[in-house]
Amino acid sequence: MTEPDFLQTTRTSYDAFADLYASRFQDELTAKPLDRGVLTGFAELVAAGGGGPVADVGCGTGRVTAHLHALGADVFGVDLSPGMLAEARSRYPGLRFEEGSMLALDLPDGGLGGLLAWYSTIHVPDERLPQVFAEFHRVLAPGGHLLLAFQAGDATLHLDDAFGRDVSLDFRRRRPEQVEPLLRDAGLETRARMLREADTEGAFPEKTPQAFLFARKPLAPEPTVSGGEEDGATD
Repeated sequence: MTEPDFLQTTRTSYDAFADLYASRFQDELTAKPLDRGVLTGFAELVAAGGGGPVADVGCGTGRVTAHLHALGADVFGVDLSPGMLAEARSRYPGLRFEEGSMLALDLPDGGLGGLLAWYSTIHVPDERLPQVFAEFHRVLAPGGHLLLAFQAGDATLHLDDAFGRDVSLDFRRRRPEQVEPLLRDAGLETRARMLREADTEGAFPEKTPQAFLFARKPLAPEPTVSGGEEDGATD
């Protein structure tokens, strides 16, 4: 099957600046206590739901994977870019990182207690989001938790240059109310939403508000009890 163009351009672009990206954003979470709080809440929800493996899909250089690991999550990373994965494996040799696409994850059905997509669906075209969310639903166990993070807005930002290197990247900004119906259609129920204003100060200034959506794959229904058993009837 032919690979979609956006996967090729996203992979090639991140490969081009993986080393510079890793150095620039290594300590970003340190400067963002609210984001750390969101990740802590996600890790605690997964643990409260019985734990299980957590996939950081679009893990990049592994810094958020490592943060979840420090919070006690049984986490591994998946990314499209070999260059980004090389940085992740170099910086966090004790963690597991795999190459893969969120369009078709090499994971079994219902095997995850949690799935994180931390600013990784932003490169996915709108028409592909239902496929991505259906895949997230497939790999989550009943009761498993999903956390999405993305820039909030309406415009798409296109970059031909990043860190002084040639790229071709589209950053699709979306509003939570646009994303939630797509999650619902995929069988994922929204549990919480957060929108924080852009942090325009400090070492990592932002241009847009940041959105966070918590969703969950519903628990499997309880088995029904036949009328005779429910009523205490005997033969």
